[in-house]
Amino acid sequence: MTVSPPVWPDAARAGAFSAWLQAHAPDHGLLPDTVRPASADASFRRYFRVLTAGGGSCIIMDAPPAQEDCAPFVKVAELMADAGLNAPRVLAWDRAQGFMLLSDLGARTMLEVIEQQPDAKRTERAYTLYREAVDALVTWQLASRPDVLPPYDDALLSRELALFPDWYVEKHRGIPIDGALRGKLDGLFAQIKDSNLNSLGGARVYVHRDFMPRNLMVPESGEPGLGVLDFQDAVYGPISYDIASLLRDAFISWPEDFVLEITVRYWEQARKAGLPVGDDFGEFYRAVEWMGLQRHLKILGIFARLTLRDGKPKYLADTPRFITYARSTCARYRALGPLMVLLDEIEGNETRVGYTF
Repeated sequence: MTVSPPVWPDAARAGAFSAWLQAHAPDHGLLPDTVRPASADASFRRYFRVLTAGGGSCIIMDAPPAQEDCAPFVKVAELMADAGLNAPRVLAWDRAQGFMLLSDLGARTMLEVIEQQPDAKRTERAYTLYREAVDALVTWQLASRPDVLPPYDDALLSRELALFPDWYVEKHRGIPIDGALRGKLDGLFAQIKDSNLNSLGGARVYVHRDFMPRNLMVPESGEPGLGVLDFQDAVYGPISYDIASLLRDAFISWPEDFVLEITVRYWEQARKAGLPVGDDFGEFYRAVEWMGLQRHLKILGIFARLTLRDGKPKYLADTPRFITYARSTCARYRALGPLMVLLDEIEGNETRVGYTF
């Protein structure tokens, strides 16, 4: 399949990009005529791949500075490199124009590799890759220091949770947030935030915030471990967040026994490494589930916003997955029963209750 060169809706930006690329081509052996789209994400960033004279390739980030600040990306890339992770190296950066040249971690995501496996080998390959992901996560968390990254605090949690009523419930589902519904949500959100901020003694580490198979790259044979991408929103926050993100993904779901096995492996490995995950796996798993619930609600809001505000409707196709994640968690904890009822009312479902805790 032939991939066409990138399309530039703005002729001025196209010209600026061409001039920037030509200026950096000699130093890095770039072949400007080989630039092709590599990927795009939910933000305004785009990524291109460009071949080099030596037979390799580099990645170019196009991040219009009016919409995207690349400084956090550069900072976290350095933190990850210092931690020993396989993260992209920044080779050149034009901060004023929003163009960045990066080392290329490969073309295959962990998600793609898993989905390309034959059914008979899919789970076995997934186990291997998720174990490698756990290795990378523990390495990242062990490098944590306070006052380096922005705090994942009550204010940020509140802003994220507000996306659910504002965008998913009211704008997408068309359900007005009246005083009674607002009061119920505020009470439930307060419980979720309290768990997320105070479980496990309030343990804090570096948090990637999108640590999932779509952002982990499988290297070619003999190269370093899984590559880590899309980390520019990293914060310093609850240790339960990234493992919840890894196993309750936007694009692939796993049976409960798989989720438990990988979570247990992470907990044991983190505990052995001295990370503050606690000595009671049941307490840790509850913290992960409640942290995951906050993420599910946030993503429902984000996916609705991407559709309604940004014209990216493909994300809404995955909202049923997150409703299922959220309901499954609510069904296990009596304190979350009212939220399950609300979710079912929003989705037009009948509530069936059978709490575990």
